[in-house]
Amino acid sequence: MFSINKPLTQEERFQKLTTEPVPHLVLSLAPPTIITQLITTLYNMADTYFVSQLGTSASAAVGIVLSLMGIIQTIGYTFGTGSGVCISKFMGEKKRDIAGRYASTAFAFAFGIGVLLMVFGLIFLDPLVRLMGATDTILPYAREYTRYILIGAPYMVCTFVLNVQMRNQGNAFFSMLGVASGCIINLFLDPLFIFTFRLGIRGAAMATILSQFISFSLLFFYTQAKSVNLTLRLRDVRPTKKMMREILMNGFPSFCRQGINSLSAVAMNRCAGPFGDAAIAALGITQRVVSFITSVLIGFGQASQPVFGFNYGAKNYQRIKETYRFCMQLAVGILLGTGVLLLIFAPQVITMFRREDMEVISIGTRAMRCQALLMPVESVAIIGSMLMQLTHKPIRAAVVSMSRKGLFFIPCMIIMPYLWGLDGLVWAQPVADIFTFLLTIPLTVSVMRELKRELT
Repeated sequence: MFSINKPLTQEERFQKLTTEPVPHLVLSLAPPTIITQLITTLYNMADTYFVSQLGTSASAAVGIVLSLMGIIQTIGYTFGTGSGVCISKFMGEKKRDIAGRYASTAFAFAFGIGVLLMVFGLIFLDPLVRLMGATDTILPYAREYTRYILIGAPYMVCTFVLNVQMRNQGNAFFSMLGVASGCIINLFLDPLFIFTFRLGIRGAAMATILSQFISFSLLFFYTQAKSVNLTLRLRDVRPTKKMMREILMNGFPSFCRQGINSLSAVAMNRCAGPFGDAAIAALGITQRVVSFITSVLIGFGQASQPVFGFNYGAKNYQRIKETYRFCMQLAVGILLGTGVLLLIFAPQVITMFRREDMEVISIGTRAMRCQALLMPVESVAIIGSMLMQLTHKPIRAAVVSMSRKGLFFIPCMIIMPYLWGLDGLVWAQPVADIFTFLLTIPLTVSVMRELKRELT
């Protein structure tokens, strides 16, 4: 599906993204982005699996720290996507120098914010962990895990920036290699540090930040070593009001999507707290498994990003429309098939993580089956949001991005358990998915109509 031949020049990449048949183009770009997404979720999946062997409270602690990982991703994807949208547009217009300034400036700002997160997070460590939803029994595990993740925050943020920037240049394969290398190392380091060196949950966190550092180093080296990529240069860090406004506006949907994911994780942990550590652990496992499945869909959507961006810059409406239609058909088929599998095998999947705790298995099975029922509708929001973001409709993209995990999920998570107890807790996400679907359809239609008038 994809090639490891000599990287394309910028002119060759422009021709490929603006002329090659859309189905073949998206499918050729998709494997690296899908693998990258799967690998990103595998970091947390691996920690969840190995740490769960230490007990239910330790397993729940990984779920607690998920919101901090979400904050790190939020910063990275905000600056990465915000600059990446501009990069693909300027490269579609063949303005490479301007694209390089956007890439360098976004990288520098993201690193600085990552440093601030590390410093203030370590100073206010206990309040931060409590805020994320840690109970008294979970607190010691969550505190230990969080401390090490904060230490790695600056370069973890930049890993996401580089990943997105390279992908938006149409160079997803080498982006995938950098992330994949770190994940493979993490899978070896987790059991080594946790069990062989007897470091417990601290070992899981150390394995994560070491493997993420390797990913960052490989991505940074490749960016600097290959002339076909935009090279990051200190002299190109020249922020202007116009540049920062464009980066932040275009990154705003990612900020909303990722930031809301962090807030929703906090809301979920705090609302599940009254039902015990088993409920927190069960919902945390369910979220990771479902995220692993939907990462395939997100990978297909991300493969379409340079296609949307380059053709928007080239004012080619028909290819934008064709790309959206193809991605939607593919996405619905993928989520329909995987949803059926989760309905059937939910108990076995949950048992893989907490074999000894029947309460975790019971709650997790119910939650996973409820989400599996409505998985296909997620495709509308994810693909629609990416379309809006890459065609410079940031406000509507932000609204869609915020809806599934924020505008609808957080109120459902607060209200439904209060009214229906545990049933309300496990049905909160599926109900939020229905409302998100109903909101996204008219917004996507309006964007398509505007693009037709704007570009034709």
